[in-house]
Amino acid sequence: MLGADVRNATCAISETRVGLENTRIQSMKHFALIIAFVIAQNLFIQGVAADGATSSAAQIEALIHEIQTLKDASFVRNGSTYDAKTAAKFLRRKWDSHKSVITTAADFIEKAASVSSTTGKPYLIRFNDGREIKCADYLKTKMAALRQP
Repeated sequence: MLGADVRNATCAISETRVGLENTRIQSMKHFALIIAFVIAQNLFIQGVAADGATSSAAQIEALIHEIQTLKDASFVRNGSTYDAKTAAKFLRRKWDSHKSVITTAADFIEKAASVSSTTGKPYLIRFNDGREIKCADYLKTKMAALRQP
C-alpha cells in the first residue's frame, strides 16, 4: 500500500509540475503578446507623429512659398523693405533657428513670421497700391486657404 501511495504522490507531483509548466508557458505567451502590442502601439504613434511633423513642415514651406512668390508687394521688417525672395530666405532662417519651439504652421506664424524679436515691430506685407497688412494676418489667411479641401 505504501508503494501505491508513493506512486500516486509522485504522479500527483508530476501532474502538478506539468500544470505549473503549462501555466508558466501561458503566462509567458500573454506577456509576449502584451509586449508586442505595446511595441506596435508605439510604432503607430511614432508614425502618426512623423506624419504630423511632415504635414506641418509642408504647410510651413507652403507659407514661405507664398511670401517668396509675392507679386506687386514687398516685405517690411523693422522699417526696411525687402523683396519676396529675400523675405522668404529670412523667414526660412528664422524658422530653422526656432525649430525647437515651432511644431505647427500656426507656431511658425506666431513665433517666426509675425514680429521682430529685436524690436517687437510687426512684419508687414506692403502692396504696390500702398495697402499694408500684417504678415501674420496675411499668412493666417493663406494657411486657411491651404487647409480648404
